Amino acid sequence: MKIINIVGARPNFIKIAPIMHRMKKSAVIEPLLLHTGQHYDIEMSKRFFQELNIPAPDISLEVGSDSHAKQVARIMERFEVVCDRQKPDAILVVGDVNSTMACSLVAAKKEIRIIHVEAGIRSYDRRMPEEINRLVTDSITDILMPPSKDAVDNLLKEGHDPKKIHLVGNIMIDTLKESQPKIRASEILHTFGIEKNAYALVTLHRPSNVDHPEDFLRILHAFAEIQKWIPLVFSVHPRTRKMMDEPQISKIIGDMPNLILCEPLGYFDFGRLVSDAKFVLTDSGGIQEETTVYGIPCITLRENTERPITIREGTNELAGSDTAKIVDYASRIMGGKWKTGRIPELWDGCTAERIVSCLESPL
Repeated sequence: MKIINIVGARPNFIKIAPIMHRMKKSAVIEPLLLHTGQHYDIEMSKRFFQELNIPAPDISLEVGSDSHAKQVARIMERFEVVCDRQKPDAILVVGDVNSTMACSLVAAKKEIRIIHVEAGIRSYDRRMPEEINRLVTDSITDILMPPSKDAVDNLLKEGHDPKKIHLVGNIMIDTLKESQPKIRASEILHTFGIEKNAYALVTLHRPSNVDHPEDFLRILHAFAEIQKWIPLVFSVHPRTRKMMDEPQISKIIGDMPNLILCEPLGYFDFGRLVSDAKFVLTDSGGIQEETTVYGIPCITLRENTERPITIREGTNELAGSDTAKIVDYASRIMGGKWKTGRIPELWDGCTAERIVSCLESPL
């Protein structure tokens, strides 16, 4: 059974690594790895492949960055040629980036089976490009592999055939658990001159937070208060970096002596920063999951999340871009008044094994 595994952006690399490693051991699956090239930073892409021991892509589309429509169109055009040449039995897509939806559309029209890992997660906010990608992909997927029971419930409510749904758990946790020795060996805390439990980590990249100065400023005003209590390590996404040149933004950042800015980091260094933080301020979906597994308090700078299980069972809470709410939540954490949370079911590091066992069985 020839399966083309699709990656396009950094979150995909973390999810595909354990799947590729397990597929390589299968007697019935011939896995191919295709990189669309959606990722904005080629060198960072290479670093993640090296760190996570992902084999070099068998196929590279090299589509590059562009508007959503142009990028999706370019991926579809180039992936169609690949499908005609390789004639795969199935494709496997992960997550909710443009590559996920674009390759799924091509496969559906060519009657190639689609396997979607992380199916069924929903924010119910169609202003998010990722939500559109999720909905479209799941609507045409043949084998739906949700990470949690709430994602199963979402799929059932949408009318999906229960026989197509296979609860496998959270694939990101496989990589997180497998990488613990190298994460613990990271010297990044020493590099930044910080100590465990004595700093907060910040990531911010969503258009709703950083594309408009007024939205960004509300969040930065909260950071300005919080950094008086504890150093903030801010891993700056390229999209966010562009907005920092705005005079108002530049001034408030320059007036924060306890703010440490850094470029995007590799998986092991960043994992060490997450696992040893006092708390995390983020608008990333994956980091909400990682903090829940680590038991680290997480303040999510969004009005909604496609991972509500991290709120119900984990260590996460939503604050949006409300300055007062962000500061209040940080104050609670500093005062030791945050929930402890627990690790959700099947977030155990064995998801890749369940995925491949499912694919090896008659479906």
